[in-house]
Amino acid sequence: MDGLVSVVIPVHERPRLLADAVHSALAQDHRPLEIIIVDDGSRDATPDVAQSLARRHAPCVRVLRQARRGVAAARERGRCAARGEFVQYLDSDDLLLPGKLSRQVAGLNANPACGASYGATRRYTLGSAPRDEALKRTGERIETMFPSFLEQRWWSTSTPLYRRALLERAGPWDETLLAEEDWEYDCRVAALGVRLHRVDGFVSDTRDHDGPQLSRDHGRSPAWWRSRARAQEAILGHARRAGVDPRAPEMRHFVRALFLLSRQCGAAGLVAESRRLLALAEEAAPRGEHPDLRRYRLGAQVLGWRLAGRLAGALDRLRERAG
Repeated sequence: MDGLVSVVIPVHERPRLLADAVHSALAQDHRPLEIIIVDDGSRDATPDVAQSLARRHAPCVRVLRQARRGVAAARERGRCAARGEFVQYLDSDDLLLPGKLSRQVAGLNANPACGASYGATRRYTLGSAPRDEALKRTGERIETMFPSFLEQRWWSTSTPLYRRALLERAGPWDETLLAEEDWEYDCRVAALGVRLHRVDGFVSDTRDHDGPQLSRDHGRSPAWWRSRARAQEAILGHARRAGVDPRAPEMRHFVRALFLLSRQCGAAGLVAESRRLLALAEEAAPRGEHPDLRRYRLGAQVLGWRLAGRLAGALDRLRERAG
């Protein structure tokens, strides 16, 4: 539907925070608006709160329920149900600030070449007073997602407003990823060559807390490390498809990140993942650069990949302490 903004809110066992998130979306001055709550297997009061919000604010608010499948699956369920021209992802512990959607919709309408609009995001601990300090690089004007997203995912899930057509081109969220699924998704969007529109000022709040997290709690299990390895391999593939220059500083940074993750996977006993990530880093590094990659490979072949990874981690910690 033209002009409609679909706000997708995944949630797992956050009744009070969910109400805050929904009210921040309802308070937006943009209309038409739909809010899609996707309850990911909550067993507390969250389903009751969600249904109450839907009854009070029908037909603007809808509720979908699913068995516990994780944040990526919940976002994808909401994306598929969205009917809007624009899509806003909003985690249930975050907030949209007044005027966000109207300003970003206006910006995208005035700039048809842009596929997403963003602004500054604040990050603070729940219960503390927010300070007007921009999260990461959300306070900067950046024209494209690549190559900057190779250095870090520099915005929060609530920061951008996307054109739905762009997300349809990007495809579904990868619900098999247990970690870094949001970074992989954004880099898949980035590979489409999307141009960004930016509005001035703050558009959303990200709130840290100790409560339940929608992402599955896998700690630093082997599955978690494997997921990170798969996500970063996919990110490298997205960057290559986008034609990012191998000598760009951002690509050099990502090569170092792959190398670090290779060592971490080795230390966790994931030899296949460690080998694969190191090979990817060697392929992505400009010829003649990063001779330490080859030295590490030789060391791992002699000492074993697990011991080499553990020794490398110990050395990194010593360097950090030395300052």
